[in-house]
Amino acid sequence: MSRAKSDYTPPARDGVSPSTVALPHGAWATVLDFLCERIPAIARADWQQRMLQGDVLDAQGAALPPDAPYRAHTKVFYWRALPFEHAVPFQESIVFQDDYLLVADKPHFLPVTPKGRYVKETLLVRLKRQTGIDTLVPMHRIDRETAGLVAFTIQPATRHAYQRMFSDKVVRKVYEAIAPVRADLDLPLVRRSRLAESDRFMAMHEVPGEPNAETAIELLSLRDGLGHYRLKPVTGQKHQLRAHMNALGIPIVNDQIYPELWPALPPDVPPDFSRPLQLLAKTLAFTDPITGQERHFESRLRLNWRDD
Repeated sequence: MSRAKSDYTPPARDGVSPSTVALPHGAWATVLDFLCERIPAIARADWQQRMLQGDVLDAQGAALPPDAPYRAHTKVFYWRALPFEHAVPFQESIVFQDDYLLVADKPHFLPVTPKGRYVKETLLVRLKRQTGIDTLVPMHRIDRETAGLVAFTIQPATRHAYQRMFSDKVVRKVYEAIAPVRADLDLPLVRRSRLAESDRFMAMHEVPGEPNAETAIELLSLRDGLGHYRLKPVTGQKHQLRAHMNALGIPIVNDQIYPELWPALPPDVPPDFSRPLQLLAKTLAFTDPITGQERHFESRLRLNWRDD
């Protein structure tokens, strides 16, 4: 069965998918005129050069020359110029893969999906390049600083069924963390609170109101004033584990946001790869909505802690 033209998307290049722009009704003479007006951050000369290089395609995947006439109610694809990225010197690995599902171990410092200045050095792009599967879409997210398991769907037709598991809170997630120990803190405990964005850049904080975040916290072992914790989030608020641990007075080791935001590094300075956030997405478990099988995945990565 052939694919409908309206559903066509060009294959990724080196793991990077193109951007898509819809062409509305308008009086532009050429596609070039439209792109220059709607995306002025790219100079006209740059758009011309991209079109000459075959980096701007029509809805059927044919390269558009600089004089291509404007046709409303269609779309164009283009590849954006990629910013400089510091290579993340840690490798992802595939924990599981079948026809519907791929589960990967993400190293610290690697974002899950492209955003801003992170494109090629992201888990999604690396996996597309490694597997050749352009239809990979993450079922959920974990922070760039966090390591561990991330699950991806492979088939567009089954994507919603898998992603809905997370919105329905039927996925059982377990994290591990290294953080200080408070002798006066009665553990294990369940932290329930309302988290909201604070005035401080990127940070979440607890506010009065109906709880929207819940985390079970257990101390597994301790050494030299630090503890090895097991964290079980019931909800999935932004920075939930980091914010809850900070609110308890035991912020996770090497957290660059809690309790204080670390100074931003200049773009030409690489991160300090020797100081990863000590937070790991250790296990994922759920009933597969497509096959009905019980799934249980465990990260092969470890935090900077060794239980003797």
